[in-house]
Amino acid sequence: MSIIELLASLALLLVAIFFYLTKNSKSKASKSNPNLKSYPLIGSSVAIFANRNRFIQWTSDLLQNSPTATVVIRRFLDDSRVLTGNPANVQHMLKTQFYNYEKGSKARRTLFDFLGNGIFNVDGDSWKFQRQVSSHEFNTKSLRKFVETVVDTEVSQRLIPILSTAAANNTVLDLQDILQRFAFDNICKIAFGYDPAYLLPDLPEAEFAKTFDEAARISSDRFATLFPFLWKIKRVFNIGSEKRLKEASSELREFARNIIKEKKQELSNKSSLETVDLLSRFLSSGHSDEDFVTDIVISFILAGRDTTSAALTWYFWLLSQNPEVEREILREIKDKSESPVYEEVKDMVYTHASLCESMRLYPPVPVDGKVAMQDDVLPDGTVIKKGMRVSYHPYAMGRLEMLWGPDWEKFKPERWLQGAGDGVNTNGKWSFVGKDPYSYPVFQAGPRICLGKDMAFLQMKRVVAGIVRRFKVVPAAEEGFEPVFVSYLTSKMQGGFPVRFEERAN
Repeated sequence: MSIIELLASLALLLVAIFFYLTKNSKSKASKSNPNLKSYPLIGSSVAIFANRNRFIQWTSDLLQNSPTATVVIRRFLDDSRVLTGNPANVQHMLKTQFYNYEKGSKARRTLFDFLGNGIFNVDGDSWKFQRQVSSHEFNTKSLRKFVETVVDTEVSQRLIPILSTAAANNTVLDLQDILQRFAFDNICKIAFGYDPAYLLPDLPEAEFAKTFDEAARISSDRFATLFPFLWKIKRVFNIGSEKRLKEASSELREFARNIIKEKKQELSNKSSLETVDLLSRFLSSGHSDEDFVTDIVISFILAGRDTTSAALTWYFWLLSQNPEVEREILREIKDKSESPVYEEVKDMVYTHASLCESMRLYPPVPVDGKVAMQDDVLPDGTVIKKGMRVSYHPYAMGRLEMLWGPDWEKFKPERWLQGAGDGVNTNGKWSFVGKDPYSYPVFQAGPRICLGKDMAFLQMKRVVAGIVRRFKVVPAAEEGFEPVFVSYLTSKMQGGFPVRFEERAN
């Protein structure tokens, strides 16, 4: 019997077993959600497959309908996954029992070709060391000033001129693409001290950006596949997308090593590097291992590239649908100087609240998963077995009535502000009131809370101030158009966000 015949016979046998089991066994509803059916052998694979193109929305619906905001999804061969939007569970995972919930070996293997042993792909002592090194650099005033300078330069010299030309010519631009280019230029300058010049008037296909996009997309596809063994087979035989991922990752690392060599040479000729990008800081601090600095810098580029652009894409969509919010933001921006320094940007309280509110509804990372190292029980009583994957769901959490009230669907910055009833506090100014990070884990929480949070808000506020002060962003789609939220390693707007820019009168 040939291999093909053997495989065909095995497939037919499995199909027969499947139909026998499903015909002679009643489906079981999940205890946490009666709407989720689970069958012998295949679990809820039918529902998972049926919702494969709207997994985030489907699982959000499940959590919204669960009394505990937690659901157990059984996959093929009883591979159980837990999804939760319960703040007590999130705190348990990310803080109280932090060392029991790690990235896990499967996730590390999935992302290793792209991220290597970078800070977002490791656990234990390796993560702790990288976190300490990175935390020290992120907390310096000089880096904060450098970030401010990079962002302001990119806004004034590249972003605004492109939008002005588009407004003058009534040209439709994909705002999502523009913001991704803006963010990529920024994070490469901040991480590497390298300018890919991705945001130029002719919107070029910069080689480094294109390669990075491919590596991120293929790595994300590994997570999304229903049958992980397929990408592993392609990787063994070095074919298809896995061949391209290998090539792209190699190109990225070669590019990074060349920059590292240049900076090492510069450092050997001087007592210290004049540049203040992250790579220069790591090298100046004595961290000269090429693999270490390459992995950590590539991780930061991934973190800074798509997260802020994703957040801002959905933000401008929401502004276009809520003119009263836009008016309040414009009023606040006009109260500030043309080029606000860091402290003045921090004082843009209503804008800050509106950004938080936008990310509540459309978080850049809609789901994040961990793996249990030991048996455990979550605060809501969910039993966790060693090796089980447990994910918290920021997208669903932003839609839970128990956290945000019956008007959770409304884009309402005032829910983040003191005196939400009348809009101001006793001093006549807005006063921001943050939420606890376990009810709003958009920037993670606990020991792994995002190091770049302040940097992200600085960048987003500068972009919002620069654009809203000068332009009204008008969606180019037909009336009634509803954008679709999709997620890879980070979220995106499916098909982009085509808009026109209308210049505001002074």
